[in-house]
Amino acid sequence: MATIGVTRGLGDHDLKVHDSNIYIKPFLSSAPEVRVYDLSKYEHGADDVLILATDGLWDVLSNEEVAEAITQFLPNCDPDDPHRYTLAAQDLVMRARGVLKDRGWRISNDRLGSGDDISVYVIPLIHGNKLS
Repeated sequence: MATIGVTRGLGDHDLKVHDSNIYIKPFLSSAPEVRVYDLSKYEHGADDVLILATDGLWDVLSNEEVAEAITQFLPNCDPDDPHRYTLAAQDLVMRARGVLKDRGWRISNDRLGSGDDISVYVIPLIHGNKLS
């Protein structure tokens, strides 16, 4: 609806769609989806990661597409490279943005790329091994 901006974080409960009397509140939730994953229960390798990203990624790429991209990307990086997770995050951003073509930004299968902001964190889980 092109009107919410930072109000999601600030809780503007009276926000309306521009030039209308439609309240935005029913379309937003301030309650996050929370999952608990006990790192100490599993042994993790250098390619085991958690992807934390904004809707700019998730609106155009499925969980499966992101998992496939990471599964293809990380094994091609030196496991000792301290920048490998940053490079993986950049790769996901570029996949979600796509390439500029005649009809706008396009990703695989000629789908629209993300027009939203895209923030991606690729968080290695291997450090959880030290918790056990």
